[in-house]
Amino acid sequence: MTQRSMIRNLTEGPVVPLLLRFAFPLFLSNALQAVYNLVDLIVVGNYIGGAGMSAVSTGGDILHLLTFVAMGFSSAGQVIIARAVGAGKKEEIRKTIGALFSFLLTAALLIALLCFLLRHHILRWLNTPPEALSYALDYTVTCAAGLVFIYGYNVVSAILRGMGDSKRPFVIIAIAAVLNMILDVIFVKYLGMAVFGAALATVIAQGTSFTTAILYLYRQRDSFGFDFKPASFRIEGATFRRLLGLGIPMAIQSAAISFSKIVLLSWINRFGVEYSALTGVFNKINTMSGVISQSFTTAGSSMTGQNLGARKYRRVTQILLTVLGFGLGFAALASLLMWLAPDFVYGLFTEDAAVLSLAPVLTLPIILNFFGAATRSASFSLINGSGKPGLNLAIAIIDGVFARIGLAALFGFSLGMGCYGFWLGDSLAGFMPLVIGGSFYLSGRWKGSKELSRES
Repeated sequence: MTQRSMIRNLTEGPVVPLLLRFAFPLFLSNALQAVYNLVDLIVVGNYIGGAGMSAVSTGGDILHLLTFVAMGFSSAGQVIIARAVGAGKKEEIRKTIGALFSFLLTAALLIALLCFLLRHHILRWLNTPPEALSYALDYTVTCAAGLVFIYGYNVVSAILRGMGDSKRPFVIIAIAAVLNMILDVIFVKYLGMAVFGAALATVIAQGTSFTTAILYLYRQRDSFGFDFKPASFRIEGATFRRLLGLGIPMAIQSAAISFSKIVLLSWINRFGVEYSALTGVFNKINTMSGVISQSFTTAGSSMTGQNLGARKYRRVTQILLTVLGFGLGFAALASLLMWLAPDFVYGLFTEDAAVLSLAPVLTLPIILNFFGAATRSASFSLINGSGKPGLNLAIAIIDGVFARIGLAALFGFSLGMGCYGFWLGDSLAGFMPLVIGGSFYLSGRWKGSKELSRES
């Protein structure tokens, strides 16, 4: 299918079927990623209890923060490679692949080493509950040792997607997710390896995904124009500057919300192991709701961008309303489940009576987050589709740092609401993209983008 016919398919015909056709495969891929991250908490929660959940919650948030460089620069590399493919610049593709590998794998080793050297200090800074400290140390150190696999997989995935291949990354992550689930149960339940077993299962699955991806890339090296010889991994100045120019804002964007989560976790951990365990439940449920939000955001961004290029502004509005409608519909259904059957939902994570007795405090913040995620889909569809990375960065800083930490501190400390206030502030901050995106829409500045006009 030619590029022209692809654009025509997105700018003509019924919006709803087109949106669903794009969003559904994205949903499957994102769901696998979410399940991949969810399994450790569920297995540990059911076979170890609150202390194990606290450890996985704390270690998982640390690990997520440590990956911000990989997330930002792999996304930047994907964009650069995609543009080079479109322009037929094979030498630029080769240089970008080499720079990605060298920079990100080196960064992974250095960050992992730094995490290992500071491991006791980090867990102390996060006020890790004493009951969970040993478990958290096992989980954090083991997962940090596998950080190079996470970074490496992100590099290969960025290369493949930049080349237009989204199928292989999906298949590879599916294999890793299934392997992680199987090994989690074997190591934790049958071999009694506790939280270390869950971390080891994750690292083995990550190593498998990276090895599989790199072998595929090597076998296809002729088509990619990258020969894997030592000279090809040399970082060249112009290529690296281009990568930094795109990668630094994207990395900051990725780090902002992760940083705010770490701050909130350090506050919540002061209240004891049960509340620390509940943070893991809160974050994982929100991650699952984010699967739908992210899927519709990606699909909506593509459709919005192409219709802006075609100057079909009314159709853009229709797309945004459709994205918002689907998001609100899923939010309503998920909220109904949380409201009518909270015990069932929380019971999926653990049988620890002390944790479950406190779990209802999460219900309202989780429901608010469902609706916040729904509104974010429409906002980011417009912002991303109109090619405004500066607004994305502004949202990341305002939402991730000022609003999230500020509201959590207001409710939790100033108003004396404790952990409930922290979670409430976290959820309310999720509506900041709606405020910024809504203002951007009403301003009309999204119409007639020069960048998009040139592409059309």
